[in-house]
Amino acid sequence: MSTGQQTTPSSSQTDDRHDGKRADDDYPLRYAPSHYRRWSPATVAITALGGIAYLADFSIGASIALSYGTWNAILGILVAAFIIFISGFPLAWYAARYNIDLDLISRGAGFGYSGSILTSLVFASFTCILFALEGSIMAQGLALGLGLPLWAGYLLSTLVVFPFVLYGMKALAKMQVWTTPLWLLLMLGPVSYLIYKQPALVPHFLSFPGLSGHEALSLSAIMLSSGVALALMAQIGEQIDYLRFMPTKTKENRLSWWLSVIAAGPGWVILGALKQIIGAFLAVFILKQVGAHTATEPVHQFLAALQTIFTPTLAMILAVVLVVISQIKINVTNAYSGSLAWTSAYTRLTGHFPGRLVFLVINLLLALALMEGNMFSILQAILSLYADCAIAWIMTVTADIVFNKYLLGLSPKEPEFRRTMLPAVNPVGTGAFLLATLVSILAYEGVLGAGLQPYSALIAFLVASIATPLLALLTRGRTYLLRDDDGIAAPRFHSDGTANTDLHRCISCEGEYERPDMLCLPEQDDTVCSLCAGLKKP
Repeated sequence: MSTGQQTTPSSSQTDDRHDGKRADDDYPLRYAPSHYRRWSPATVAITALGGIAYLADFSIGASIALSYGTWNAILGILVAAFIIFISGFPLAWYAARYNIDLDLISRGAGFGYSGSILTSLVFASFTCILFALEGSIMAQGLALGLGLPLWAGYLLSTLVVFPFVLYGMKALAKMQVWTTPLWLLLMLGPVSYLIYKQPALVPHFLSFPGLSGHEALSLSAIMLSSGVALALMAQIGEQIDYLRFMPTKTKENRLSWWLSVIAAGPGWVILGALKQIIGAFLAVFILKQVGAHTATEPVHQFLAALQTIFTPTLAMILAVVLVVISQIKINVTNAYSGSLAWTSAYTRLTGHFPGRLVFLVINLLLALALMEGNMFSILQAILSLYADCAIAWIMTVTADIVFNKYLLGLSPKEPEFRRTMLPAVNPVGTGAFLLATLVSILAYEGVLGAGLQPYSALIAFLVASIATPLLALLTRGRTYLLRDDDGIAAPRFHSDGTANTDLHRCISCEGEYERPDMLCLPEQDDTVCSLCAGLKKP
């Protein structure tokens, strides 16, 4: 057993390098070390919450309210919010405690080193879909306010985020903190004023039956509404991409740490649900003026609200400003998280690490292609189908943490994401995910009968929640690790759960990394970092 090439902290720890690339570019694909996590809990939380500035929530709320009626939509939104909150809390806490992203969590939470490629692709797809939705909304705003052709708006909405994402967390934190107050004012101010000046709009909204006449409460309509909203369950992955930079919890920051984790983790859905309900309200407000199709477009929703306060010209300017700020705030997160997800999947498939920048460009090009294909016109269908995959993944990982790690003790509590420590594919999480996805999609497509079709999202939730601990019991937890000892004498984590921050030098890239990221490969006695352990060397 190696004691590792331990070094003392020095200036090199802020300039780690990997194959000629700066490893401290947000430490993609690895544990975020303590010396890099210098933001306060509040700063991390505000930065993470900036990632939910998307206007797609307003479109989602509008779409389901017009389809199923106000009360069915509201109850569906609340059901979805409850499911997202309870499923997201364990993930947010685990990521903030151990400072790793959801991809690394998934590897040790039932999927294995290569099995979690599936979840990376699910998450990467989510970032592309949401980027395209937000880019489409920005293009609609620019077309309305400036007369810019949609194709040019799509291109501009793609290019404008690139400089922010290029520089990672440091640039993102500054941008999100400075733009959040203005975004909140432009979003909540006009709606509050509209309700204050025209209170009769509220009962009119609450009595809206939907375009198909769903005046009475309907369980199937509620579940169909929640199924659309549940497509955003994968948003917790983007929140975690920021939460992994939370500072270590101490007695001094304990309260702010927990408040920030809850607010920026599962708490994002509270604001998300509010935005969906506002979107439904504004859609009903402008329905007779603009028609059902246009009523789902946020730029028209807020333009109508702003025109009750300001002149048409000023209202148009402010509406465009809101759309642009919202699109930039969310799409820097989509582009950032997507670049991490695509890079992670590619690295494990090929054994080569091209760097995050390559897949940042690829992610943006894919999103641009979706925008040019006018995916906004089939928003509800896309989100309903995607929701089943997202729910199956998130609930599998959540169930593994809650049941298998902490209640049954069948899965290692400490996170494991390093190759040679993990099997290529763990049948527990991979099997539960595939089973939940298959059954829920069959239900959604009506193969299991028309009676189950509205409940495909709930089916994905239940199957993943049950199958994950059941498969762990059947395998007796033997499929999580290839070996228990990583070859380094010093523990990765102290008895209080905090990380061992001693630095060890990687024999391959010669960078210095903290203990949780290091191991000895079975065939050698020298320490290597987790990223090098997964790469094919020439």
